[in-house]
Amino acid sequence: MFDLTGKRVWVAGHRGMVGSALVRRLDQENCDTVTVAREALDLRDQAAVLDWMRDTRIDVVFLAAGKVGGILANDRYPVDFLLDNLLIETAVIGGAHAADVRKLVFLGSSCIYPKLAPQPIVESALLTGPLEPTNEWYAVAKIAGVKLVQAFRKQHGRDFISVMPANLYGPGDNFDLASSHAVPALIRKVHEAKLAGTPVVVWGTGTPRRELLFVDDCADACVHLCRTYSDAAPVNVGTGEDKTILELTMLIMDVLGHSGEILHDLTRPDGTQNKRMDVSKLATLGWKAKTGLREGIARSYAAFLQSDRRGPEARDAAPSPSRG
Repeated sequence: MFDLTGKRVWVAGHRGMVGSALVRRLDQENCDTVTVAREALDLRDQAAVLDWMRDTRIDVVFLAAGKVGGILANDRYPVDFLLDNLLIETAVIGGAHAADVRKLVFLGSSCIYPKLAPQPIVESALLTGPLEPTNEWYAVAKIAGVKLVQAFRKQHGRDFISVMPANLYGPGDNFDLASSHAVPALIRKVHEAKLAGTPVVVWGTGTPRRELLFVDDCADACVHLCRTYSDAAPVNVGTGEDKTILELTMLIMDVLGHSGEILHDLTRPDGTQNKRMDVSKLATLGWKAKTGLREGIARSYAAFLQSDRRGPEARDAAPSPSRG
């Protein structure tokens, strides 16, 4: 057991969806949660990150910062997704070692697994086959982060771990159609179709299946694993259940009260066909997701209505690098 009591805990990427959920979750712990504004610290700057970590005397790091986006954003900005994430991982993980941080939790993604990995996906499937081309730039960077964590454990004995969340959604999500993931994009599409009385347009065939995890559940799992887990192998974090994109669309329409027509844009890609993860390791460590999909969608829609409906990654023509 790793005790968080009295520790200075840095949430890197606290303005993002996962980072803000981690801050909310850590408010329940007897620790000192630390954040730093992106204007004050560029997480791609290795020297600046190390100086800040040493000066701030950080004990624990949750690395939730990074460039994120959906299929379209990955296709348009491959350099940003690869280079920015590599620079952030190198600066923060390397800095955590140099600053003698006691524990680091690196957040990866389910997209790191091979496109045709057997279902449900076990952690050992990593690097056993080709990646899904529509998000390979982001996936390669996240795989590098996992391997960097493992390298510091092996060479320097660091208590650094990696967690692999399923597709996340919830408050703080990015609802911009050009750069968002499935759930926020569909929430916005259904909302706008309801207002306009028009059909809901779904990308591709609607047959790909997605496992979805509410972001506050993800944050709770990360804190749980920080306390209870110390090993080189990553840990899948999810629900162990999935739905097709079409089923998800229908559920969102039901939650939002829209009974219109669904059309398929077959000029758009499907992405990975199946991404359900095996969460048996997480279950043996004593954790299970609490938020049902219907409840999570309702809470996400409420957050959408209170937001600017675009999200932090969509305020510029191209995604800006994540900092802070």
